Amino acid sequence: MGSLQTPIGMRSSSLLDTSCGYLLRELQRIWDEVGEDKFEREKVLLDIEQECVEAYRKKVDLANVSRSRLHQELAESEAELTHFLLCLGEKSVPGRPEKKGGTLREQLDSIAPALLEMRLRKDERVKQFRSVKGEIKKISAEIAGRSTYEDSSTMITIDDNDLSDKKLEEYQNELHRLHDEKNERLQKVEIYICAIRDLSATLGTEASMIITKIHPSLNDLYGISKNISDDILKKLNGTVVSLEEEKHKRLEKLHHLGRALSNLWNLMDASYEDRQKFSHVIDLLSFAPSDVCAPGSITLGIIQQAEAEVQRLDQLKASRTKELFFKKQKELEDTCNISHMETPSTEMGNITNLVDSGEIDHVDLLTAMDEKIARAKEEAASRKGIIEKVDKWMLASDEERWLEEYDQDENRYSVSRNAHRNLRRAERARVTVRKITGLVESILVKTKSWEAERQKLFLYDEVPLVAMLQEYKKLRQEKEMEKQRLREMKKIIPQAVAEPDHFYVARPSSRMSNRSVNGGFGNASHLNRKLSGGYNNSNYTTLGTSIRRENRKSEASKIPVFRLSRDDTTSVVSLFSGPLSP
Repeated sequence: MGSLQTPIGMRSSSLLDTSCGYLLRELQRIWDEVGEDKFEREKVLLDIEQECVEAYRKKVDLANVSRSRLHQELAESEAELTHFLLCLGEKSVPGRPEKKGGTLREQLDSIAPALLEMRLRKDERVKQFRSVKGEIKKISAEIAGRSTYEDSSTMITIDDNDLSDKKLEEYQNELHRLHDEKNERLQKVEIYICAIRDLSATLGTEASMIITKIHPSLNDLYGISKNISDDILKKLNGTVVSLEEEKHKRLEKLHHLGRALSNLWNLMDASYEDRQKFSHVIDLLSFAPSDVCAPGSITLGIIQQAEAEVQRLDQLKASRTKELFFKKQKELEDTCNISHMETPSTEMGNITNLVDSGEIDHVDLLTAMDEKIARAKEEAASRKGIIEKVDKWMLASDEERWLEEYDQDENRYSVSRNAHRNLRRAERARVTVRKITGLVESILVKTKSWEAERQKLFLYDEVPLVAMLQEYKKLRQEKEMEKQRLREMKKIIPQAVAEPDHFYVARPSSRMSNRSVNGGFGNASHLNRKLSGGYNNSNYTTLGTSIRRENRKSEASKIPVFRLSRDDTTSVVSLFSGPLSP
């Protein structure tokens, strides 16, 4: 229909082309027949047009509402589909054309299958999430030590905004991690339980009671899943540590008892049968705590038996201790005598009284003696090289004395039974005598080095060896000078000497005594008093001169005097009788 301003003729003609044209023509015939006024006709036509417009408007409004609803449904479907794609992490929907076209209903019909597919996928994904999160909660509850767990899917909350494969993979990784942690905890529990059983068997205690006391689920007899919480693991670890500490304490006690038994057996000279009864205790001495695992090897019963045996033997060891002490004292004296050292003083009577009264520990006493012997042997070892050279020096002095006697024998070249043998010995003796000076110097160097290292004098049978050697060197020089003087006098005075030259160097003896000193140091106590003023190398010369003068005065009656010339020149050659060690 046209607008209200359209002329009547034009509106009528247009109406003729419509379905209402027949009715309009019929109305016009009626109006013509009646003679209706023009304006009245226009008014009626206008009313008819208005009614038609209203009818069309209602239909258009209904159509617009329907279109809007379709647009909204399409938008909601698109939004829902987009939401599914986002929450599921999908980029597109398989089977849906990418190009959008056609009417709204066609578009709705095209998106409906994809929307249904995504809804099914979402439901399936939600089931997967619920299953995984349910397992996570269950294992987490086991790890946390909660004995009850409500396995209901309705209690599990799912975030619908993120159901992607990535999120599901994160939950699955978390589930795998929890599975691994659960297995690791189960393994730890089994390791702890095995350790408790092994330690309990070694200590002779009941393992099942200890395990049940920690938690009943750990005992297989109850038939429930094991509690693997941190608290249980901590208790298991604490139990193992306490059992290990108890094991160490018992083993340490058995080691102490085993050593005590061994010492007492050796002291008491126990029989094989008595020792065999506690051989298992002695065998443990060579074992570390980690090596002791035999069942019943360190029970309280074994410890009590060993303690009783130690107590029994301890009451019988006093007499044996004194016997062994005297034996060790003899060993110490022998060690010192062999190396010419001074034997450490020991109050034997006081020691015997202490042993009898029990005021001194027998083991400590014997240990102290062993330490003395060890120190003596160590010092003897450090002196060995010097003592060997001193022995060589003494032997060389013997050879020198023999050679001088041999050279003064007028019949040494006569044909006799041993003449050839003595001649060969004299040749060897001359070689040995020529080495004396170097040997003495070598002893001096070694002795001074030993003294510098140890910061004390090297005493040979309580006599300083350095002073002895220096005195020996001076006396030897005096002897050589006297020989040289005699040779010069023989050149001047051709007459034969009334008596042969009997100079000789006395061999240093192995012991200092007033009877054996032949031009030596005299007694050691007098010499030690001279040395008490201090130890330094500058005192050796003064010391040697003083000792030589005193010895010449005290031993003048014992020194052999030989006539060396017609002027009755006499010479006194005195040597040390022999130093020994501190």
